[in-house]
Amino acid sequence: MSEIYSRPLVIGIDAGGTRSRATLAEAAPEDPTGRDDAAEVVVLGRGTGGPGNALSVGRTDLTRHLTEAVTEAVPEPLRGRVAAVFGGFAGAAVGLGPERGHGLALSCLEDALAAAGITAAAVGVGGDTEVALASAPGAPADGLVLIAGTGAIATRLTGRRRSAVVDGHGWLLGDEGSGFWLGNRAVRAALEALDGRGPWTTLVDRVAAHFLPPGLYGGSGPYGRPDPYDRAADGEARARLSEAMVTSAYAHPPTRLARLSREAVAAAEEGDAVALGLLDGAADLLAGTVRALAPRPGEPLVLTGGLLGPGGPLLGRVVGRLDGLGLRVFPVADGGPGAAALARLML
Repeated sequence: MSEIYSRPLVIGIDAGGTRSRATLAEAAPEDPTGRDDAAEVVVLGRGTGGPGNALSVGRTDLTRHLTEAVTEAVPEPLRGRVAAVFGGFAGAAVGLGPERGHGLALSCLEDALAAAGITAAAVGVGGDTEVALASAPGAPADGLVLIAGTGAIATRLTGRRRSAVVDGHGWLLGDEGSGFWLGNRAVRAALEALDGRGPWTTLVDRVAAHFLPPGLYGGSGPYGRPDPYDRAADGEARARLSEAMVTSAYAHPPTRLARLSREAVAAAEEGDAVALGLLDGAADLLAGTVRALAPRPGEPLVLTGGLLGPGGPLLGRVVGRLDGLGLRVFPVADGGPGAAALARLML
């Protein structure tokens, strides 16, 4: 890395509902087209921190999470070479209405950079969909983005600004097909099985084990393991287990249900019929958010987030449901490289 010590550098931030990522790259790589935004972003360093949603994470925590990501991505000897930083935050998009989390995101990012000893850089902030689109080849300014991780949102961007948005309304009013949606439906399915309204599958054990401490759900714990085939004999055990799951779910922030999406995915991979139905339902909803943007043939569509990035459990399902629209689909792991590309444009 010694050859880049004298070159200006940029940092791209992708801050979402689950984690914050920082990407270090060169500010002006050589590109035969002469367009810095078209040049491939060569990642020189990466770092991660905690959640970065500018609408749901408090100032102190958000600043700390960003500081963790930046200091991990940028070795101390290189911090004086950083010329520009761009952050894409869930809850901080520009265009279409008030920029609700924009001011907080900018303030926290500036504080995090100062804590890391990066004081001379130009700093910009936008939404997570902006940096996601810029992560597609050529860093396009116009196109569609579908993000499905903890939350879910579909966006059309025109000139790098949101011109249409579908969903992204949060755990209580929207985010359909997201990790929260899957986790919520997994708990509901388990409760329905316990009280006799739905089928008992392996998903019940997975959800129960998620909520109850090790050793409590099984042969010897106070909740016991109800016999799925003997509803009358195990009615009391079923009631105790249901109550324990409900109490635990309500005792934590609702977005923590998103972690249960992993159990739904794992159960589906084992062939669990209920879990497979949940994944199909999530894919239907996510494909519907894209269709609501009135996509046009040839447009780029970036898919990202824990459920839709490369290898994501819903990627194939969603792509299949959008087949025939003529879109150019680009799954990306995260928006860090796109944020770095937008940081270049600030220079």
